[in-house]
Amino acid sequence: MAQQIADRRDVSFVLHEMMEAEKLSKTEKFAEFNKKTIDLIVSEARHLAIKEILPTQALGDEGCRFENGKVFVPESFHKIMALFKEGEWLAMADDPEYGGQGMPKLVATAAGEFFNGANPSFMLYHGMTHGAAKLVETFGTETQKGLYLKKLLSGEWGGTMLLTEPDAGSDVGALTTSAVKNEDGTYAISGAKIFISGGEHDMVENIIHPVLARIDGAPEGTRGISLFTVPKYHVNEDGTLGEFNDVVCTGIEEKLGIHGNVTASLTLGGKGNCTGTLLGKENKGMSAMFVMMNEARQFIGLQGFSIASAAYMVALNYARERVQGRDMLNPKDGPVPIIRHPDVRRQLMTMKAYVEGMRGLIYYTARCWDLAATADSDEERNRYTGLIEVLTPIVKGYITDKAFEVTNHAVQVHGGYGYIKEFPVEQLMRDCRISMIYEGTNGIQAADLLGRKLGMNDGKTFVAYMDNIRIRIEDAKEFKTLSDMAARVETAHTRTNEIALHLGKIILSDQRPLANAFACPFLEVMGDLSMAWMLLWRASVASQKLKKLVGSSDPESVRIKAEKNKDAAFYDGQIKTARFFINTILPATLGKLNAIEITDGAAVEMLDSSFGS
Repeated sequence: MAQQIADRRDVSFVLHEMMEAEKLSKTEKFAEFNKKTIDLIVSEARHLAIKEILPTQALGDEGCRFENGKVFVPESFHKIMALFKEGEWLAMADDPEYGGQGMPKLVATAAGEFFNGANPSFMLYHGMTHGAAKLVETFGTETQKGLYLKKLLSGEWGGTMLLTEPDAGSDVGALTTSAVKNEDGTYAISGAKIFISGGEHDMVENIIHPVLARIDGAPEGTRGISLFTVPKYHVNEDGTLGEFNDVVCTGIEEKLGIHGNVTASLTLGGKGNCTGTLLGKENKGMSAMFVMMNEARQFIGLQGFSIASAAYMVALNYARERVQGRDMLNPKDGPVPIIRHPDVRRQLMTMKAYVEGMRGLIYYTARCWDLAATADSDEERNRYTGLIEVLTPIVKGYITDKAFEVTNHAVQVHGGYGYIKEFPVEQLMRDCRISMIYEGTNGIQAADLLGRKLGMNDGKTFVAYMDNIRIRIEDAKEFKTLSDMAARVETAHTRTNEIALHLGKIILSDQRPLANAFACPFLEVMGDLSMAWMLLWRASVASQKLKKLVGSSDPESVRIKAEKNKDAAFYDGQIKTARFFINTILPATLGKLNAIEITDGAAVEMLDSSFGS
């Protein structure tokens, strides 16, 4: 049976054989989440995703409708919204006190992969709502929590992030939205925000907007920004809805993809009647908003990866079914499925390597959250939160870059059919493209990795990340069949450390712009190394399992067993996928590292006028 959205066997492999999810049930916090429970959750999520959500993906591509300040989502979204709320899927990993299910983030991530791969436009509403809820939970007063939190985490109300303005995109410090304190302690909010995902729609009765604004008299730049909760409708003390809060949708964007998710422009206080309450402390809005931004960046990494996984499944199924051309070695056999053609196999192998490497890295990040939450000491907790800090720009930046590359391959595997709407890869490619832009462009992620994460905690956090990779390299050396691969990854690991030190010295000099010109290439090599890490880890686990199944690592014995045994075929596939990436793609990473070491300054030295007249 053809797999849809994600390879269920591989999801199980990463959850249980790599990340050992069941070990979390040994902790008090996650005691009820044994293997049986975990598998039941993932299976239920997969069933909902495939049976109910996936059929709305193409329907959602027809887009949202804007009429007289109101936005109407695709009709098919209303049914799945009801099912999603009924299953309490929005707050899978949240505190039961606020309506969450309290499950490990690792398990929630596996479920989320299926949901996001089924319909990323629909899931973006929930991603933004969850981020808004975490802001209220983290910085809100008891009154704010009581009014908003359960309604947000249940999905009864929606949430957003009001950050971007027409003249203040990535330069948030240039925002002009103002806040004037009222006598009752609330603030009169006035301004305009753009590019607001889920900013207005008809699936919920109220939307809670976290809004960045500057209180009158506050310092210029980001130092003077505060954060406010601004509901679409006022909320009375008893939780009922009050009057409209003068948050007006003035239009929605026509976009390349994710048509089912509205991207709104909002005017706050156009009639002078918009009020909000301070969320957190005055002039601390940016640091507070980054709590949501970091979660959102990890969510967008999951979104991009999930789309890539879905695209790979579609392309793989198509390649097995599409009959075209003759077998190169046996031309007399007649037309064969295109999966028999070497170049198609190369593209499928590239897609498989990236998708499986991404799955490992995203699940590993989720596991770090769980290990931090169950840590016995502050030192242990800080170690895992530090790893998450380094992982975030890689998960958001590198993974979404490669996710788009995977969707590009999926279109190519389909040939001309991939370019027309009859086949889903056309939409998947369009839907994936935004993931490289919003929640901080991938250039910003690269600058964050190089400028902040490299030197965090005097470089100790980055060293800890690289040590985790080194440990898996040492593990792989124990297997004779993996020793050559381990050596190649070790070479890339050593060179990456050298180049990190090289760029770190430039950052501390008066040539910082020169280092920043190589931030994106550095992010790419860090991502390549991380993919090799995950794939080598997979191969190590698979080698152990395969030896038990076959009793030997002899290639012919493995081949014979794999032809008859699905598990043997799966494990052999893990080893060959690692071989492909490490021997075919990773060598190019060394060339990228050499180019960074040269650190040629042409890009920053050339005059603006020299770029063209």
